Amino acid sequence: MHCTRKVTEDIIWIGGSDRRLALFENIFPIPRGVSYNSYLLKDEKTVLLDTVDRSIAGQFLENLAFALDGRNLDYMIVNHMEPDHCALIEEIVRQYPEVKVVGNAKTFGMIQQFYTFDIAERSVTVKEGETLNTGKHTLHFVMAPMVHWPEVMVTYDETDKVLFSADAFGTFGALNGNIFNDEIDFDRDWLDDARRYYTNIVGKYGGPVQTTLKKAAGLDISIICPLHGPIWRSNLGYILDKYNTWSSYEPEEKAVMIAYASMYGNTENLANIFAAKLAEAGIHNIAVYDVSNTHVSTLISEAFRCSHIVLAAPTYNGNVYPVMENFLNDMKALAVQKRTVAVLDNGTWAATAGKQMADKITEMKDMKIIEPKVSIKSSLKNEQLEQLDELVAEIKKDF
Repeated sequence: MHCTRKVTEDIIWIGGSDRRLALFENIFPIPRGVSYNSYLLKDEKTVLLDTVDRSIAGQFLENLAFALDGRNLDYMIVNHMEPDHCALIEEIVRQYPEVKVVGNAKTFGMIQQFYTFDIAERSVTVKEGETLNTGKHTLHFVMAPMVHWPEVMVTYDETDKVLFSADAFGTFGALNGNIFNDEIDFDRDWLDDARRYYTNIVGKYGGPVQTTLKKAAGLDISIICPLHGPIWRSNLGYILDKYNTWSSYEPEEKAVMIAYASMYGNTENLANIFAAKLAEAGIHNIAVYDVSNTHVSTLISEAFRCSHIVLAAPTYNGNVYPVMENFLNDMKALAVQKRTVAVLDNGTWAATAGKQMADKITEMKDMKIIEPKVSIKSSLKNEQLEQLDELVAEIKKDF
């Protein structure tokens, strides 16, 4: 049976959701599953915009056949060649042998890497600004390289003012019948997953995202159709503002994130006392995470959200405690920047983690490390509480 919904009179959502998948890209936990969006434009010509992951192939092919209602498929536009969206390209060509495949030069290079069927006879190569007329609709192609693969492009329907945005504006989470942003409470149920999706999947590529946002600003957009998550048909400024903030690496909120690693509880105690002192000073937007029990994708998401980051970790084999080091490496890899950072460390006989954490932070762009750096030996002592108060006072100046 089919499961489709109309986006506009001529555009139909034919995607689906996978609630069984535990790890997106075999890395990121997705307890709420994930959706794979695909769209069919029915005009004088029929146009499929992207396929889906192989995990929902059966549902997708039924949806497509129902939406076509006996018509042939004329075009398939490939906006993004990642396998969770391009997995069924060959199957579509097999079932609809007359279909023309639309993409840019890099698209077809990747198709030949993934598949062995002959693409040359059916390929339609497009460049920046070129269009495809399907009858009453005109599709306009905009290149969006490195958002977040080099071949990415987005497709703009000039008639219905719909932007098919590839992976941009996507989010983790399965769709629950409500596929539009005005049918859900996005802040309550989706924002955290949207932020975690952006920061971990696209976060490194803030510059290309900014370039694409500038291109999008020149289009009269009424609806945004991403490849994951809800379709935006109202309050577009909300999600555009989020993307502008995230891609420019500005903090989303005035907030303090405390990320601690602790072997036997002493560094954890240090972090908890510091959090309480921040609260007593009137700073109430505080989030505390044990990096050993929090997936690094959540830590990265919070690092993008918060203006201030407090790192607390013990020395381990003369180095930074491994899970904290992993977090720091991911921060650098995903281009976290423009943050104010405080460092707390612990060492029974050689407390060197603090200096090493600070050194890693200085390798990142526009990061400010505030003093004093607090270093304890085995456990926090009363005489060091004054140092914590001094550090709290420095953070408080920014609030």
